[in-house]
Amino acid sequence: MNQDIYQQRSYWKAILAIFGGVILIITVLYSNYLARNLIENEQKNARLYTSALEFTLNNADYANDVSLPMQITSEFPLPCIIEYEEGIKQAWNFDDSGEPITDEEFINEKIAEFLKEGKTPISSELATLKVYYFNSKLLQYIKYYPFVQILLIGSYIGLGYFIFNSSRRAEQNRVWAGMAKETAHQLGTPISAILGWIDHLRMMSEDQEEYKDVLDELEKDVDRLNLVADRFSKIGSSPELTSTNLNALLEEVLQYMQRRASRKVEFPPLASDGKDHHAMVNDHLFQWVVENLIRNALDAMDGKGRLSVKVYAEENDIAVDITDTGKGIPASKFKTVFQPGYSTKQRGWGLGLSLAKRIIENYHNGKIFVKASKPGEGTTFTIRLQKGSEQ
Repeated sequence: MNQDIYQQRSYWKAILAIFGGVILIITVLYSNYLARNLIENEQKNARLYTSALEFTLNNADYANDVSLPMQITSEFPLPCIIEYEEGIKQAWNFDDSGEPITDEEFINEKIAEFLKEGKTPISSELATLKVYYFNSKLLQYIKYYPFVQILLIGSYIGLGYFIFNSSRRAEQNRVWAGMAKETAHQLGTPISAILGWIDHLRMMSEDQEEYKDVLDELEKDVDRLNLVADRFSKIGSSPELTSTNLNALLEEVLQYMQRRASRKVEFPPLASDGKDHHAMVNDHLFQWVVENLIRNALDAMDGKGRLSVKVYAEENDIAVDITDTGKGIPASKFKTVFQPGYSTKQRGWGLGLSLAKRIIENYHNGKIFVKASKPGEGTTFTIRLQKGSEQ
């Protein structure tokens, strides 16, 4: 597995974003099309209404009958203001009462809104009245429809993503824990067997001093395997955290890694402010994290460079900086490097930093992040932990 996985994921995200944008554009265009058609229909209805009202008002047969004009007006589907030749103004259909509104302040306010929108009232052919018509609520609903659709679809997608992501993380956690515990279990049998063979060889070579050093080194390697098995066994459970002297623990890890690194890599002494800093950690798991970071740093330097570690107090936390002079990391990859499967190595699995993040953040309630990095100059990883009590 390598970084191509995340490049492909980025491509899919871009494709989905483009697809969503296309749907949005189509929705907006179609809504605008419906709105334009509705506006045209409402204009036609307003003209027909004006003509019908004028006909009833100027026809001798209906001159003394006001019920018909009122019925036509009340059934007109749009809010409107009628201005008669005598200067009388009436507002209709702004509420559900079916009665005209004669409040002069309200009417003048509505007419001002109408004219501000750049509209002109419809005048009758005989200029006996003017009609100020206002768009229906349906038109407003159509205009707001794309935004409502975006909100609903976005909420649905967000909720679905949250549920799916939570489910996937829970499943990943179970897989991580299962694999780790099974690895620890599988290591147990050969380790026990090797210890038995070492004891057997000691008994057979008690009088052969030249084998003693070899057997001692073998015993150290078996102890190391036991430590690895213990680390794996703690994944998926809640490890016990104790207040630990980080200075001493980091120096121990540095000495161990220095003996296994190229002689061309410089390991300066642990940098500190002259104080011993205590933090709440599980020794075995924290050592695992530091070893992973140092191992990655050594790979990034190709066996030549400088690797330094600094421990210091920062507000209520204890911070550890691990700095190398290796290849560096682009700023766009500062978070990606901690994702499972991401690796710049041809045969890397991309699990080291992901495991380190899980150990620090899930088990130690701390933080791990890329503090600074420049391609070709080097990288600094920072770990922040809860401060412990001095013993």
